[in-house]
Amino acid sequence: MVRKRLVDHNALVQAVETGLTKQELMHQFGYKTVGALKIAYLNALMALDKVPAVNGKRREKKVDNVVGINSRGSLVIPKKLVDALGLDKKILFRVVKDGTDLALKAKSRPPKTILRKKSR
Repeated sequence: MVRKRLVDHNALVQAVETGLTKQELMHQFGYKTVGALKIAYLNALMALDKVPAVNGKRREKKVDNVVGINSRGSLVIPKKLVDALGLDKKILFRVVKDGTDLALKAKSRPPKTILRKKSR
């Protein structure tokens, strides 16, 4: 893996602003390719707050929300949709019919009670 070259950001930005050619900049700062010089210049501009930093966050992927009914008549929710909604396997839903539409309403599971026989 190539180690990052330590460069004085102010010196690089000033050298570019004075109008030095790419070859002179590469020789002065020790870069072998124009691409490496451009990346170093962009990093220097970001470090000096002359340009905003690049936002590296990715957009959330769209999840297909088509639900089906299997041969047993059970409603099947795709795993990607379950993961995207953060649903737990233990969650219960109440189905509400509104005309021809159905709505799923989350319902909390009642606490489990364990009955034990009295020992004599």
